[in-house]
Amino acid sequence: MTALTPVHAPDLPGLIERAATKLSGAKSAAEVLEAREAAGLAYDVARRAARLKSAKSAHDDLIAAAHRAQADALEIEAAAKRRLADEYDAAQARGEVASARSDRGNQWTVSEGNGAASAVSLGLSRKSIHDARHLRDAETAEPGLVRRTLDAQLERGEEPTRSALRRAAEARLERSLDRLQRVQDSVRRLDETKTPPPTPEERARQVAVFGTPEDRAICGRIDEIVERIGEQPAPAEAVRRIPPASRHAMDTAPIRRAAAWLSEFSNLFEQEVQHGTDASE
Repeated sequence: MTALTPVHAPDLPGLIERAATKLSGAKSAAEVLEAREAAGLAYDVARRAARLKSAKSAHDDLIAAAHRAQADALEIEAAAKRRLADEYDAAQARGEVASARSDRGNQWTVSEGNGAASAVSLGLSRKSIHDARHLRDAETAEPGLVRRTLDAQLERGEEPTRSALRRAAEARLERSLDRLQRVQDSVRRLDETKTPPPTPEERARQVAVFGTPEDRAICGRIDEIVERIGEQPAPAEAVRRIPPASRHAMDTAPIRRAAAWLSEFSNLFEQEVQHGTDASE
């Protein structure tokens, strides 16, 4: 059989739909792996179909349809890889998979209770985990990156590929690192030019002029009292408008004490301002 010999290809839309269904229903790491493998199979079938049609000079619409199927399969596969990265990191956090420095190596407990299995036996490698994390982090930093990358290839009439997604993810993470570096440089420059904290003598002078926070709060409360009183109608009008049902609750003794306090405060403050001394001394 030559490379151009027609073969009976599985139903491509069905393969893609099954991969998407497997991923959406995945509840364990093993099921995520199955979804990734199903999407990978759909991608391989679509790629073979596209290349056969291209070699046989098929109509552009047929090749474009095969490319779209490749893109759909890659999108599902990328989603499975991102989910796989999350599952793997969560397993590491729970201590079910060893870190790179652990003596256990790549051990991962499968959630169905099958015990610890090596990452290699589950179809994983350090590189695949590394790539999955890159893809996840890039998509998190720029949601929709995967689909936009695939659509751009389709728009240019190119064959969607895993390597294109990998390059897009790496480029996005590089931009994130560059931005982080710029932020760190800006913070460092601000630290270098930042005014040093005041000395104890300077703090004392600030308190002498501006007071403590509680001192300023006293001023604020007095301003608020005066403002609220200013919002009231004239006293005679206010008395007239007190509802009969509220008159029994109106105690004038606290009002007189408040009025006396305000009157005494006003007198002392005016004396202090006039003489420039503490009138209470």
